[in-house]
Amino acid sequence: MKLFGQHVHAPFLWLAAAEYGLAALAFAVAASVLVGGGLQLLAAEGRLIPWLFAFSTAVVLGLTAMGLYQPKQRLRLEGVILRLIAALVIAVLCLSLVSLYYPVGRDGPVLLVSSALSLGLLGTSRIFFGKFIDHEAFRRRVLVYGAGNRAASLLKLRRRSDQRAFKIVGFVPAPGDRSRLEDERVVSAPVHLLRYAQQNDIDEIVVAMDERRETLPIRELLECRFSGIGVIDLLGFFERETGKIKVDLVNPAWLIFSEGFSVKPSQRIASRMLDLAVSAALAVLSLPVVVLVAAAIFLEDGAPVLYRQKRVGYGGKIFELYKFRSMVRNAESDGRPKWAGRDDPRVTKVGRFIRNTRLDELPQLFNVIRGDMSLVGPRPERPEFVEDLSRKIPYYHERHSVKPGVTGWAQLCYPYGSSDDDAMEKLQYDLYYVKHKSVVFDLMVILQTVEVVLWGKGAR
Repeated sequence: MKLFGQHVHAPFLWLAAAEYGLAALAFAVAASVLVGGGLQLLAAEGRLIPWLFAFSTAVVLGLTAMGLYQPKQRLRLEGVILRLIAALVIAVLCLSLVSLYYPVGRDGPVLLVSSALSLGLLGTSRIFFGKFIDHEAFRRRVLVYGAGNRAASLLKLRRRSDQRAFKIVGFVPAPGDRSRLEDERVVSAPVHLLRYAQQNDIDEIVVAMDERRETLPIRELLECRFSGIGVIDLLGFFERETGKIKVDLVNPAWLIFSEGFSVKPSQRIASRMLDLAVSAALAVLSLPVVVLVAAAIFLEDGAPVLYRQKRVGYGGKIFELYKFRSMVRNAESDGRPKWAGRDDPRVTKVGRFIRNTRLDELPQLFNVIRGDMSLVGPRPERPEFVEDLSRKIPYYHERHSVKPGVTGWAQLCYPYGSSDDDAMEKLQYDLYYVKHKSVVFDLMVILQTVEVVLWGKGAR
């Protein structure tokens, strides 16, 4: 299903609603015990509902920031518990700041007790959810029309987390398939699509033919559609299930006629206001950290503290990006640009720390305020890399149709990469972002970047 224009896995939406209620229950129990007069007094004074709303909202936002509503999240129980604790700490800190202006739980240690109760309730809900999320009842039964090369790309979705929302029941060979899948689910005999779909309780048909011209079974697909069975093309299916656009399957016509890839002037204004407000606030809040990082760099390796580098921005325009210097001076003494590798010997001790914590990116807030970058968008690459990658990877220049970002959808979904294959994979997430760009999407990416920073995902 779609929420604010984004694809949302329905079980996780129900989980968020349930955990919102559990957080409210935990707060109500704590308040009834610790607040003089109990819930009746709070309700009479008009404080109960605002307090419940504030606490539950903060908890769910904290859980979102920790990536606990991401279908692709693959964590053991201890990893989930650690993120639950981090989410509750974030919620308490945020509510403590709010309490300076609006009293949330000032009549006692309500926040701390509520958080402790929430941890128990949310931990229990996660255990039950983990047992039932992959149950058949939560998965759409999918029939693939096609059993050739394009249909074979679906077999790359091997992980359980990749298939949480669907189950492929069968592949129906289609005229024009260039090869035949070797899979036990390939239907050997010709079938009537509607009849087969009804007999096998199919919820959706994915059209994955190698050749559509003059071979698309329009009448049968219309029968299925008007009988309540969903019909979707392969690219749309991948986009919805993986959060990326499969570049190797895309043709220009799909990009031209597909929904999205457009931002209204009002959205541009709202996005710019968000950039200015958040980056200015972060710049002020991080000022002590900036001073400490600058001092640490200077003490270890001297000046300069800042590193300036040319990057490709909106519309292919070159701009100068600012970062804290994390490598030794003259790291590219031969004049040749190089990807940063794992355990790169050029990275200093301080540099390794600020890379892992993303503190080296703080000076880019100046780029955001100046208008070179946005808070969210594809990461800007160096002109030399862009020139090379544009020759090798189709549609690479299309990522420059929006401003580059300090963080981005690709950074949430894919670890740091330093190869052409990695660049190809990240481009697929970048194109998904470009297609679905909105202020709500940006806010979700900003929120979930907290997990990336705290757990050092993809840093090098």
